[in-house]
This record gives sequence, structure tokens and C-alpha cells, in this order.
Amino acid sequence: MIGKNVLFGALFEKLWQFLSSGAALTIYFVILFLCIGAMVITVLVMVNTEKKLDARANAGKVDANGNPILDEDDETMYRFHSLVAMDRWFTGYQPPVYNDTLSLADICRNFRDYAASHLGLYYSEEDVRKFIAGLGVSHLVVMQGLSGTGKTSMATAFGNYLANMSTVISVQPMWKERSDIIGYFNEFTKKFREGTLLKKLYEARHTDEIYVVVLDEMNIARVEYYFADFLSQMELNPANRYLEVVSDTMADDPLLLEKGMLRIPENVWFIGTANNDDSTFAISDKVYDRAMVMNLDKKAETFAPNYVDSDKISFTHFTALVNRAKAEYRLSDEMVGKIRELDNFLIRQFRITYGNRIRRQMEEYVPIYIACGGTEAEAVDDMIAKKVLRKLDSLSPIVIRYSMDEFEELFNRLFGTDGMISCREILERLRRNAS
Repeated sequence: MIGKNVLFGALFEKLWQFLSSGAALTIYFVILFLCIGAMVITVLVMVNTEKKLDARANAGKVDANGNPILDEDDETMYRFHSLVAMDRWFTGYQPPVYNDTLSLADICRNFRDYAASHLGLYYSEEDVRKFIAGLGVSHLVVMQGLSGTGKTSMATAFGNYLANMSTVISVQPMWKERSDIIGYFNEFTKKFREGTLLKKLYEARHTDEIYVVVLDEMNIARVEYYFADFLSQMELNPANRYLEVVSDTMADDPLLLEKGMLRIPENVWFIGTANNDDSTFAISDKVYDRAMVMNLDKKAETFAPNYVDSDKISFTHFTALVNRAKAEYRLSDEMVGKIRELDNFLIRQFRITYGNRIRRQMEEYVPIYIACGGTEAEAVDDMIAKKVLRKLDSLSPIVIRYSMDEFEELFNRLFGTDGMISCREILERLRRNAS
């Protein structure tokens, strides 16, 4: 019995010596690190699983501002991480239900009522028709006028009405090139810094919705510098409008990036707001001729609107309405003759003409404006005032004074003494400045 106790005591003493030795402490630390590592791996697996579940739950969903809730998992692996994440998100995208039964006149009426009843913004019927008809002619609309007349609010209100929030980009005075607006490739990080506009263009390529991009105070920098690529693309067939983003191609680039280029989607409209003061640049003819111009010089009177909800209108339907209007309503032969006679006078007396581009815009604008609920005379008055007569501002007051009487006599003979209100306002201003 005593021998067993001695043996047990010796074994316990040996065990205690081992457990207190440096070798045992090393084993303790190894076991501790293994336990910690196992816990870390378990946590990472749980987080990764949760992120994947969140990504599945978020597929096809949007946040409070109407933007896609993106799956940001492993986004730092790609040089276009936001665009790649957007590709993932759109795999679960379900298109909205569109209200594609509306006419252009319905859209004008509903938008006007929506802006007044939901946003407290009041616009005249004529201004709304000019706005919608302008969208039907060009994907660039320049809204100019006095501060506080609702230029930016009208553009953003239209996005609200479509239930697809407008993207407002505040133009900066130092902008000089396209990288200022779409982003640039960072050679140090090997990642592309995706600008807001690039992401919005890429999103639009995935859908049939109408997108509005507002270039707020667009002429605080030179438009023909930072927006040059887009201006040149507007002269091309829509199927051939490509924006070069990078000069090379990588296997894991976004799905809709073709050889480093992104096709500019047709369902995106650019609306630029412009102020004319000492802090801004004059907008060049290159911009004016390609854009539809809208002058907001005074606030509209308030009215009692009908309460209407937003209308989800597809780009396909809006395009079909525009094309139908061009086919159904055309400039009358009588009006074509009057416009031609006016053009001949301008060439003979002032050496100016409005050219084929503006003639084509007029031929498209007038039918769309009529489909919006207006008249041919109103549309022609608007187009001649903002596209043709504005060119007279660059002439010498002496030249204007010499020909003004003959010009007004021609106007009275062609359009009557009561018509063409917008044109007559310009003629009166030119006469005052020349006197």
C-alpha cells in the first residue's frame, strides 16, 4: 500500500514538473492559438453567410432614395467594383409595372398636377409642353432663366413623377475634361474611381426606365470642355454612341463594358440648368445647336391641381409616343413656306441662317408639341425665338436698326399682328437695344 502511494506521488510530481515546464507552456500557447483561430474562422464563415443571405434578400430592392441596394461582397477585387456589384444586383432585378397607356397630353397634364399637388411647384401648361416636347427632340435640354424660376426643381420634379429619382450633379468651376464627370483610373490603386454619372449610365443600360441627369449650373465651367465627348456622340446613330472608359480590357470587367467602352444608353436625358451672370461662361453655339433650350423667365401662377400619383413610364413607350406624333402631325405646307421666306430674309439682311440641324429639330419639335396639347403656331413661335432670333444678339446694333422696320413688316405679313408672342418680345428688345 505504501509502495503504491510512493509510486503515485512520484508520478504526480513528474506530471507537475512537466506541466510547469517551458515545453508545456509552448503547448498551452499552441492550443490557445488553435482555439482562437477556430473561433475567427467560425465568425468569418458566419459573416460571409450572412452577407450572402443579405445579398439574396436585397436582390431587386432599392433604398430610401430609389437606388439599388448593392451586394458589396468582394468588391475590392475588381477595378470597377460598383459596376460589378451592379451586375450582381441586376441578376435578381424584376422590372416595374409600367403605365404605358398614357398619351403625351396625359403625361403633360399628370406631370403638371403631380408637381403642384405633391411638391408645391406650379408650372404653366405651355412650359410643361415645351419641356416634354424638348425631351422628344434631344437628349440634352438647357434650362435657363432668372434664379428662383424653378429650373432645377422642374428637372428633379420630373424624376419624382416618373418614380425614378433624378440624379443631380453639381458642376464645379475647375472642370475641364471628361474625367471630371465620369471618373478616372487610379494608377496607384489600379482601381477606377467611378463617378456618379458613370454609375448612373451603367444602371440605365440594365433597364427600360427613363433616367434624368441634372447638370446643375452647367455653365459655371465650359460645357464644351467637360461634356465634349457627349456632345460629339449626339451626332451619331444611337446604336453607335460609345463612351471610352478605359483603353484596355480585363476578364473581370463589368458585363456591359465592351472593349473598355460603354454604349451610352438612349434612356438617359441630360438637363442642364444655366444662369447668365458674371460668374458663368457663355454657352457656345456648339452646345445650343445640339440642345433644346427652355427659357424660364417668370414664375407660373398657382392653380388648383388634381391629385395624381407618379407614373412609371417606360422608355420604349415614350419613344413610341414621340415617333407616332412625328408621323401624325407635320408642319403644314403654309407654315413651311412662311419659315422659308423668313429664312431667306435673315440670309439676305443679316447673313445668318439656322441650318439643317435646327430645321430638323423644328420639324420634330412642332409635331411633338401638338401631341402634347399645343398648337402649331405656339411651337413655331417658341422654336424661332430660341433657335433663330437669338443669333441676332451677336450683330451690331447699327445693322439691327437699319433692317428692323422691314423685319417687323415681314413678321406682320407672315404671322399677323397678334401672333408669335415670344418672337415679338425679342424683336422689341432688339429695337430698344439698337435705338
